[in-house]
Amino acid sequence: MSTFPEGYAIVYCHGAFGTPNGKTAHGLVRRTYRYNVLSVIDSRYAGQDAGFVLDGMSKNVPIVEDVQTAVAASRSGTTPATHFVIGLAPDGGRLSPEARDDVKEAIGLGLNVDCGLHDFLSEDPELSGLASACGVRLRDVRKPPPRSELHFFSGKIEQVDSLKIAMLGTDSAVGKRTTAWILVEALRAAGHTAEMIGTGQTAWMQGVRYGLILDSLVNDFVAGEIEHAVWSAWRDVHPDVIMIEGQGSLMNPAYPGGYEILAAGRPDAVILQHAPARKEYDGFPGYQIHPLHKQIEAIELVSGKPVIAITINHENLSKEEIPAVCERIQTETGLPTSDVLKYGADEIVSSILTYLKKGL
Repeated sequence: MSTFPEGYAIVYCHGAFGTPNGKTAHGLVRRTYRYNVLSVIDSRYAGQDAGFVLDGMSKNVPIVEDVQTAVAASRSGTTPATHFVIGLAPDGGRLSPEARDDVKEAIGLGLNVDCGLHDFLSEDPELSGLASACGVRLRDVRKPPPRSELHFFSGKIEQVDSLKIAMLGTDSAVGKRTTAWILVEALRAAGHTAEMIGTGQTAWMQGVRYGLILDSLVNDFVAGEIEHAVWSAWRDVHPDVIMIEGQGSLMNPAYPGGYEILAAGRPDAVILQHAPARKEYDGFPGYQIHPLHKQIEAIELVSGKPVIAITINHENLSKEEIPAVCERIQTETGLPTSDVLKYGADEIVSSILTYLKKGL
């Protein structure tokens, strides 16, 4: 297992910070064990604090204009940058020509590059040649392991007696991973052991101890890798609670994620993340998000397990609107509802602990 932190990172998010396409950068600003984050690149917010732009609170992570500025700033202090981390998460996971030029500049300045996109930098002859000449590493986070190292579903998930919670969502890029981390940390603070199962490249970049990158795997191995990650966390740690990060949403037209997590992860209960102000699936105008009650029905039908709480993403809601929105959803669904990023996780943790005490 890696020793963290691995180094000092500049996070590249030009043109996307503060949007759903910047969710990897957002995750790294909020928390990462893998790197010490020095700065974020996005010229639109240059001079501002990344934490303040995201959540209204300082993280002491400046946003800078470009690669040269970020590297120069790091070298003027005591912690020169070692890593250039692609914080973009665009639809389709492709690297734009502009971003590719910035990657070339970062390599030329001596930075290792970590990329979670579907474009594998290590297979680009120009970039890999430049990296070799400059003595730096290109690491493609989404590159799947050799098939000889992958697992088929075996049924060993039935050995796991920790409480398993799936953190699913009503859309992609809706905050599932962020909420899952908050709940894991809140459970630990309350004196319980908890582990997060990461299922995407951002969780890997944040340094999650157990996980997989679901959308990079051949379908035959997805269920087995989910099972193996959950089982490994149980075998090694025997935590009270295992929180499984969701992907996409059951009825998203492009990212119908969650089915494998429900089938192979065998959660005991589900928490559902929802963005009440969204009317259409992220990135797909004209595709209306299915109503919340329908999404709950679908999850419970597929899994045979209950949705026990709703957590909300407050995008496009004023802080004055959030309490009323939570109250309305709680009334409509009969489920505890909260914005854990704004108000903390106590209410949702109480729901989890109710199930933990039942020994489910």
